[in-house]
Amino acid sequence: QANLRAYVELLRADIHAEKIAILTELMAFTEAEDKTFWPIYREYDAELMALNDEKLKGVQEFAANYATLTDAMADSLATRALDIESRRTALKQKYHTRLKAALSPRTAARFLQIENQIQLLIDLQIVAALPIVQ
Repeated sequence: QANLRAYVELLRADIHAEKIAILTELMAFTEAEDKTFWPIYREYDAELMALNDEKLKGVQEFAANYATLTDAMADSLATRALDIESRRTALKQKYHTRLKAALSPRTAARFLQIENQIQLLIDLQIVAALPIVQ
């Protein structure tokens, strides 16, 4: 469990720094767009990090109880994971709406595409480190 926590924290720190660089490069903002985007992004990122913290707690709970996982624990973990995923989708919808109003629909779509790709990579790296429920 400690190894998993350390791995996830390292992954999070590395990805966060890389994510800013990737967004800066791929979004290719004008100076005005840059000033508009980053404050909105920081709000989004803070809300996303809170959801990710909840997800990490579930991952840690699963890792700690893997060998003795009951049906009730498995159901609780799965239900919480689905709830977090729903809230993450709602969060992206909320900020997509804000970004398309503040910048443009194309810019908001570009951000959403990049964000989805990065999130999929992060999720894959985390779940690849977990055993399958037995």
